[in-house]
Amino acid sequence: GADDFGYDTLAREYYGQAPDAVQSAAVLTRLHAAPMYFYKKGRGRYKAAPEESLKAALASVERKRLQALAKAAYVDELAARRMPESFQPLLDTLLYKPDKNSIEWKALEEASAAAKLSPARLLERCGALPDLHQFHLRRFLFEHFPKGPGFPDLPAPTFPADLPLAEVEAYSIDDAETTEIDDAFSLQELPGGNRRLGIHIAAPALGIQPDSPLDAAARERLSTVYFPGGKITMLPDHVVAAYTLAAGRVCPALSIYFDVAADFSLLSHETRVERIRIANNLRHDTLEPVFNAEALSRGEIDHPQGAALAWLWQFSGHLLIARKGDGPRGEDRPEFVFRVDDGRVSISRRQRGTPIDQVVAELMILANSTWAGELHDAGQCALFRVQSGGKVRTSTAAGPHDGLGVAQYMWASSPLRRYTDLINQRQLIARAQNEPAVYQGKDTALLAAMRDFEVAYDVYNEYQRTMERYWSLRWLAQEQLTAVTGTVLMRENLVRLDAVPLVQKVPSLPATVTPGQRVELGVGAIDLLDLGLELAFKAVLEEA
Repeated sequence: GADDFGYDTLAREYYGQAPDAVQSAAVLTRLHAAPMYFYKKGRGRYKAAPEESLKAALASVERKRLQALAKAAYVDELAARRMPESFQPLLDTLLYKPDKNSIEWKALEEASAAAKLSPARLLERCGALPDLHQFHLRRFLFEHFPKGPGFPDLPAPTFPADLPLAEVEAYSIDDAETTEIDDAFSLQELPGGNRRLGIHIAAPALGIQPDSPLDAAARERLSTVYFPGGKITMLPDHVVAAYTLAAGRVCPALSIYFDVAADFSLLSHETRVERIRIANNLRHDTLEPVFNAEALSRGEIDHPQGAALAWLWQFSGHLLIARKGDGPRGEDRPEFVFRVDDGRVSISRRQRGTPIDQVVAELMILANSTWAGELHDAGQCALFRVQSGGKVRTSTAAGPHDGLGVAQYMWASSPLRRYTDLINQRQLIARAQNEPAVYQGKDTALLAAMRDFEVAYDVYNEYQRTMERYWSLRWLAQEQLTAVTGTVLMRENLVRLDAVPLVQKVPSLPATVTPGQRVELGVGAIDLLDLGLELAFKAVLEEA
């Protein structure tokens, strides 16, 4: 019936007589052991489950039974080093953010424990990860670009059509693969041996308004992500194409002009919002053979812009001494350049501190520090870069940058690549056009962008380092090297390798080896999944 009852009533009905203790206990035990059929309603009292509830409970039991069978089948397939077909659409979730209540994850966890392997390693052994580069890339995209690296449909950018046209032509200097060309220079001769140097920055802030769809896209990403073999841009390609300082075009620009005396002292400066003709994009690979230390020592740069480049070299040296003094410079470690072509990687070394590097760096520092000083003196906020006590941070209040040796500094020269630069460019354009500042000191949007940029920039840099390690290990395996050389560092048996940008712990390094010594190391196991490398000490090559 539908009413609750005592166990003794059922026992009497069942046995047809007053039950003894054993019979009562038997009925009570059976009632208690069938909770789907009988609900406990009090001490010794029960109620039969309604029909619908009983059907649902029985279906649940059947579902769990089938899940247990499926899980057992998954475990058997994984143990046989086969990936279950139903795992394929769930692969990213299982690898990067598993649902620990799913039978797929429970099966993978059980099989991994039995095999004494990590879940990712077991899936690799099952053939689920044929391309480990994609494994690392998909992890990054899964965590930080869940909608994918593409953009939604966004409007074409615009900018004022009545901007004045500059009287000069400009030239950029970039790596051959750079498409987001942010900066260029121009040089004019003035009476009395003076020069007018123009530093011209692409001006997307003229067309990307705060809180617009384009701004929201840039605000979400905050920076272009660079890594060997690819990049994820902060702005869509059609927006980059509209503002990049490409050769042969007339582009909107935020320009700062410096009048420079014959002794390289700065006489005055002026900021303008204008259009600029881009005469040429000079690329490192074609410029370095003719614009280098040897050519400068000969006093001859075989290039149409040779005279301008020679003057820029001298001027940049003056700027460097003004910032850092004329004492000895620390030696710049080489920069490693990765090229990936159809899965084959090549790694070359490019020496830092070349004349090209010095010219570009000093011009950008000059523009950024001058603009930072202008905003600071005007009492306007921006996203300044401040360094004190060795730590660099972003701040809405200006302060010295000890590492660069300038009183104020900010990033404003890469607005196509960094959201901080786009924000700062808005402030600079407003000031140049005598308009109210876009952001105020306590602006919540400014503070939130500053916080989020710091986090995103660290994440992107870490991913770049991860992929540089991956491709370095891939190169070692590709070249089938059995030995490498490196320099011993100060602590924990660490060695900096010569051929690739890796710092690796070498447990077998003898205690007699001292920092600065170069050593030869044997190459052992290379693990492209966990990015591990085994190195063994072989010999000392030279003293520190």
